[in-house]
Amino acid sequence: MATTTPLIWLITGSSVGLGAALATHVLKSGHKVIATARNIASASEANPEIASLGGQWMTLDVTSRNSGLVIQEALTVFGRIDVLVNNAGYSLLGAVEDISEEEARDQFDTNFFGPLRLIRSILPSFRAQRSGTIINVSSVAGIDGLPTCGLYAGSKFALEGLSESLAHEVSDFNIRVLVVEPGAFRTRFLQSCTFPERETTSDYLGNTVGNTLKYFEGLDGMQPGDPVKCCSTIFDIVTKSGVASGLEKEYLRLPIGIDALDRVDKKIRHMKETVEALRGITSNTNF
Repeated sequence: MATTTPLIWLITGSSVGLGAALATHVLKSGHKVIATARNIASASEANPEIASLGGQWMTLDVTSRNSGLVIQEALTVFGRIDVLVNNAGYSLLGAVEDISEEEARDQFDTNFFGPLRLIRSILPSFRAQRSGTIINVSSVAGIDGLPTCGLYAGSKFALEGLSESLAHEVSDFNIRVLVVEPGAFRTRFLQSCTFPERETTSDYLGNTVGNTLKYFEGLDGMQPGDPVKCCSTIFDIVTKSGVASGLEKEYLRLPIGIDALDRVDKKIRHMKETVEALRGITSNTNF
């Protein structure tokens, strides 16, 4: 059944990209939004429509150990939260060998521990009201890791594993977990990618690593996905309306974009081939 009562959404990383697009779409659809960003002055200036449509900005740095306090602040102001969208994140691109431990930890602190802190902070409220939706914005990289994306894919794989287990744990409380796995959408995501401080090891420059870095450089501004359509689809899935009005089952994963679907299909085929090829070897290992 489609959601008719306006929901209160808290969206992290609302200053750019899918976060800003989703906040705008949710507000235009008659729901309420708590939009968060590290710098709400610049974020609100860049996205004036969010405030003009009734959205409220709150400061949030997802890497802060105290980031969960924003949940309590939002609950004090609005009384409840219905949808938590863990959208804030970035990509560290480079050969695994060239990435420092500090850079790897920073990647996980934003993409994995940031969502984890907010999830743990909001669950008591969701359990008390016996409802709530947690949307973890992953990536098709959380299913299929490309070269140069080792730490980014690793952080998203971790987020997917967390989400899968979490969904089992909270289903008894009528809490839904949705993992969004976008392909390439035309946002500023690639412009905000970071690279290792260490220069790319020369051996990698002329092979898969170097070629993939060039591919991403050329993809910026040419991504096939429309972020507005992406966010409309996410909204419909959550509210069981629009293109999702006929869906009876609530799915854990939402691969979105033709390119994402193609990569997921390829991964499934590869895993099935692996299982079937090795079944006779690995199945006879019980006592």
